[in-house]
Amino acid sequence: MARWAVFAGLTALVLTLLLALARLSQSTVSDGAVPGDDTRSEAPTADPPRPDRTATEPSDSASLSTGLLLANVALSQGLFLLILLGGAWYARVPLAALGAPPATNRIEELAIGVALGTGLYLVNEFGSRAVEAVGIETPTALRESLAPDSTAGWVVLLALVLPIIAVFEEFLFRAALVGAFSAGFSFSPWLLAVLSSIAFALGHGAQGALGMVVTGGLGFVLAGAFVVTGSLLVVVVAHYLVNALEFAVNEGSMAD
Repeated sequence: MARWAVFAGLTALVLTLLLALARLSQSTVSDGAVPGDDTRSEAPTADPPRPDRTATEPSDSASLSTGLLLANVALSQGLFLLILLGGAWYARVPLAALGAPPATNRIEELAIGVALGTGLYLVNEFGSRAVEAVGIETPTALRESLAPDSTAGWVVLLALVLPIIAVFEEFLFRAALVGAFSAGFSFSPWLLAVLSSIAFALGHGAQGALGMVVTGGLGFVLAGAFVVTGSLLVVVVAHYLVNALEFAVNEGSMAD
């Protein structure tokens, strides 16, 4: 029998720690400790000019800071993911409740995830451009801070860091908070989708009010996709593509 209360308590603990770290990161970025100026972070005033990063004139301090940021994200979220996976195993949470039933059509789920992620990216990108066209500044600093300035850095970002982020955040906010909680405690999955999306937005508070609204909306769409498809793979793929395309399109020109 599944130990739902044990898993729920562990999930609540991980969520609390994540939100606390997000709040700390927000304060750090606001104080100017993180290079760049705004994406999953908030710029209180106009963005300062960002130094050009070229193959012939690399910035050692910027490279170091980017490398440390990438390592911090990968290690912290990777550790949280391992804790949740271990907790799900110990609590005997059924795979189906987490959106990973053994017998499913993975190719179909992958295709749905690709279509959903591409669509969400396009909506987000055109929405950002429309907002900027009317004079509202959109947050971009943390994205700029995490954007590598070398081919090797891009490989690490796209093949390691962003997959860890997508898997961890979808496992926490969709598989655990929506799937497991609805299966274990008979809560409405749509109510949990709303609540988890609010938590998802709070976890990205460094983006400012506008960024939180956008992130919350994105989180609700992903939660809805999870409820409808019952698939963790769909939302992980979609989440990864939104992040990867955003980095590649907006920051890819900075790579060596």
